[in-house]
Amino acid sequence: MEVKGKVHEISEVITVSEKFKKRELILEYAENPSYPEYVKFEAVQDKVNLFDNIKVGENVELFFNLRGRPWTDKTGKTSYFNTLSVWRLTPLGASETASAAPEMASQVDISSAPGDDDLPF
Repeated sequence: MEVKGKVHEISEVITVSEKFKKRELILEYAENPSYPEYVKFEAVQDKVNLFDNIKVGENVELFFNLRGRPWTDKTGKTSYFNTLSVWRLTPLGASETASAAPEMASQVDISSAPGDDDLPF
């Protein structure tokens, strides 16, 4: 999966144990610019270096895997967690992210008059 947006925040590397480290990135995703979403992605192990040359405010395209897992607490209640795990990151120019949605909308041609199509029904 992939998504384009603006980097809102980048964490330092978090060392969870001797064998596991991670780093988080908050992406401002604005499908509707009036109501932007702030989505947390994470990179683990050797992928934490992907965020080294990225700066807050920069437009990027993130390629990620959606992961989910259950966790049962001491009382037997099961909770579910989702993780957006980044495996590739591509910096973008400012105009690429801003113009992505309008380009999709401009590809639809609604100028033909009713009855001008070749559909048999």
